[in-house]
Amino acid sequence: MRSRVTLTVNGSPVSVPSRATVAVAMAIAGQACRTSVAGEPRGPLCGMGICFECRVVIDGIPHCRGCQTLSKPGMDVKTDE
Repeated sequence: MRSRVTLTVNGSPVSVPSRATVAVAMAIAGQACRTSVAGEPRGPLCGMGICFECRVVIDGIPHCRGCQTLSKPGMDVKTDE
């Protein structure tokens, strides 16, 4: 069986398979990464770090790409929602 890690997305614990990206954790949590200027929810688009739509704050560091960052136990992820 594959191991799992638990991290926090906007204050709620989320359990994901080990080696899953932060973008996966946010999708499981049902959270958008950010909102557009018009107020629409935005999420990962390209999945490979080119579009920057998956930017979140990870452990206090802003503008991290969720699709490029592996989930780690205890990680604190925040969106602009």
